[in-house]
Amino acid sequence: MKISLRREQHLELYYYMKLNRALEEQMVRLFRQNKIVGGLYSSLGQEAISVGTAYALEPRDWLAPMIRNIGALLVKGFKPRDILTQHMAKYTSPTLGKDGTSHFGDLKVRHVVSPISMLGDLIPVMTGIAMAGSYLGQKIVAMTWIGDGGTSTGAFHEGINLAAVQKAALVCIIENNQWAYSTPVRRQVPTQDLADRAKAYGIPSYVVDGNDVVSVYQVSKEAVERCRSGQGPILIEAKTMRMKGHAQHDAAEYVPKAMFEYWKARDPLDRYEKHLTASKLWDAQTKAEIDARIERDLQEDLEFAESSPLPPPELVEQGVYCEGCHTIGPDWQRPKEELVPPKSSVAAVWEVEDFGAFEKREEPAAAAKQSTVLASGDGRRHPAQPSARKEKAAKRPARNKVRR
Repeated sequence: MKISLRREQHLELYYYMKLNRALEEQMVRLFRQNKIVGGLYSSLGQEAISVGTAYALEPRDWLAPMIRNIGALLVKGFKPRDILTQHMAKYTSPTLGKDGTSHFGDLKVRHVVSPISMLGDLIPVMTGIAMAGSYLGQKIVAMTWIGDGGTSTGAFHEGINLAAVQKAALVCIIENNQWAYSTPVRRQVPTQDLADRAKAYGIPSYVVDGNDVVSVYQVSKEAVERCRSGQGPILIEAKTMRMKGHAQHDAAEYVPKAMFEYWKARDPLDRYEKHLTASKLWDAQTKAEIDARIERDLQEDLEFAESSPLPPPELVEQGVYCEGCHTIGPDWQRPKEELVPPKSSVAAVWEVEDFGAFEKREEPAAAAKQSTVLASGDGRRHPAQPSARKEKAAKRPARNKVRR
């Protein structure tokens, strides 16, 4: 699938990545001033994943972010003031000051499900949303993220298996940032690629350079369209590096300094700026204008957040239970007659294709022979030579491996 970006889209990717980083840098300053109420989790070095994946979605699609996916929220239409007031527990925040971290969403307009602290639990939830969308004829795609450590949870496996069996339109991104808190990924998983876990459920997967925003977008867009066409769920592993500790209280002294230096040289924002310059997609004036817009908007929203009041005491007893404060109903986009007899009637007898036999069993399509492509920032894909695959894998270049 050939996927290209217009110049305006290239510049939008830069805008969201740079805004993501500038916003988090401001939040670090607020945290040190004791103005951030809850924890603060940095996505430094991972901005290309949040932005590139969410940018592949359409407005009708749904996403559920994790703690390091502020970039995805920005792409979906949230403003810096929403994120600032939320972390400062201000009355003007999306949760009216009742939560001091990232637990907020928008079910009506932006189609964003609030993060769930229990790792992996968003996957079965988003599988359910994808299934509901199919049932209602909405042709939507659901997307969520999980860390390398989170792939070891039971909810991850149960959710992916449910999505596979139901052929749910789910795109699950594994952000392999090399560390599950203080545990390196190789101490919890004995495989080179976490995307290999997709084989156990008969679904396709990709491995992509998570610090190359163009490659991330292209792979995500292809996965989204495959899901939308009814091909079932897809797993994407984006390889990157968590450039700070688990949260602000963690100095990450357990990470080898050479590892930080290795990944610092592959900073996604620096790489993308060089790509835009080399591809003549912008000039110094264009960059300065975008940077000035970010600084202006961020300063305006910071002033709004700092001047916003804290929630009134009486708010504590409100919103605990739903007492007619909102209504939730199905948005039907297909005739209901398709789902009731006689059109939906089937015989109450299962059809088993091979009776579970072992003899002459063919390998399922989703677990078929692996193909590998190398992806470059210019959007071109170059098939890897079979004889050179092992050598290329050892060198670990920026690439997208597609398992169809």
